[in-house]
Amino acid sequence: MTGRVLSTTESLCPVCLQRVAAQRIAEGDSVYLHKICPDHGEFQTVIWRGLDSFERWGEGCRTPARPPVCASSVDRGCPFDCGLCPDHRQHTCCVVLDVTERCNLACPVCFASAGAAAKPDPTADEIVGWCRKLLELGGPFNLHLSGGEPTVRRDLPEIIRRVRALGFTYIQLNTNGVRFALDADYAQELREAGLTCVFLQFDGVTDEAYRAIRGKPLLETKRQAISNCACHELGVVLVPTLVPGVNTGHIGDIIREAIRHAPAVRAVHFQPISYFGRHPSSHADENRITFPEVIRLIEQQTGGLFRTEQFYPASGENPYCSFHGKFWLDAEKRISPAPRPQVSSCCGSAVESQQSNLVQLGAAKPGEGVRRAQRFVAQHWSYPSQPEPVGASGPVGIDTASFDRFLADKKMSFCISGMAFQDAWNIDLDRLRECFLHVLSAQQKLVPLCAYNLTGGTGQTLYRCSTGTAAAREVLV
Repeated sequence: MTGRVLSTTESLCPVCLQRVAAQRIAEGDSVYLHKICPDHGEFQTVIWRGLDSFERWGEGCRTPARPPVCASSVDRGCPFDCGLCPDHRQHTCCVVLDVTERCNLACPVCFASAGAAAKPDPTADEIVGWCRKLLELGGPFNLHLSGGEPTVRRDLPEIIRRVRALGFTYIQLNTNGVRFALDADYAQELREAGLTCVFLQFDGVTDEAYRAIRGKPLLETKRQAISNCACHELGVVLVPTLVPGVNTGHIGDIIREAIRHAPAVRAVHFQPISYFGRHPSSHADENRITFPEVIRLIEQQTGGLFRTEQFYPASGENPYCSFHGKFWLDAEKRISPAPRPQVSSCCGSAVESQQSNLVQLGAAKPGEGVRRAQRFVAQHWSYPSQPEPVGASGPVGIDTASFDRFLADKKMSFCISGMAFQDAWNIDLDRLRECFLHVLSAQQKLVPLCAYNLTGGTGQTLYRCSTGTAAAREVLV
């Protein structure tokens, strides 16, 4: 491949999943990850479209933060020693627990390949035992209950209550929303059990988008799920999987939908499609969308209501893993940007100014960015108990000398963010070593989510024991 070498890293061969040397190469206005496997040849994948922003996005000094508890030793090297091993460079922020492999949908796009020959569910006692293990590994952490579709379990409220009693104060639920839509009181049952937030698949504002990505028309189901959560004051984050040519034209409308349902909807969290698990389209560059493109589309499709410069990278995790923007929403649903704080976060991503503030991270205590991230998510993704009084630079105390001014300043936070998961073609081990979103494996070890879900070109995996890795190969239309 021709082009300018920006930096070097390590990656994996997408065929055999063995570690290989890799380069980040600029060609035209794009950045590619280029690698050669001695057995399977040369591979290159676009990782960034917008060269002018690539190096700037990653500026700043970041101090590695070795996990406080390492359950694995370094033997074969990254990514084969996850547990976490001493070479990992970040503490754990959020842990994903797969509480079932069953699902009430059969989505063409599913990173877990859920529903295909699902194994029996773990018992509630086993799941509580996992959480006790997490306490030994440095917890409590923020928890993300996933699967499969967790709501197919009849004992989910019991699980949430028991886990909450162990000291896990933030629990969010990954869901397609079907159960929430069908049962008007289900949100209340889970909220009273201790659920903090619903992480809701929300891929667009037409049934055509849902037919392509989820296999059936689901728009009204999603809206009913949001309404039922709102009635019972359970916070919701809309999570669109972005598939080029299918729903990338829906970005602005998804954000407007979220604003209409605020304050119950607390955020929109975009996830560009990654090619692991079950996916019907190929991994070719034309089927990928990168962060700069997503952020430009946010500005374009909202008519400049949200602007490119209002979004910034992660600092608690690798900056190329996520982006974030925080805003204020008043009683009339008018949006104003929150001034960029010295430190904020999103989805477990501590974020900071791309400018001089980033260099201060070197003086931070190890893991402090993760702790800030955990607090931020708990505050801003939960249903607000009351509006947050804000001033010029964020939340402030009440100015009793001017009650009218106080009423005018009562606003709710609203966040827009994104996370780019890695697959076998674009995995960058520098990014993986700085991951703080982890999965508890069957061996009760912590594994970075992208390593856990990684699927090779022939369906093989490193950590996820799944029987449903065969991908449908019809083209999304």
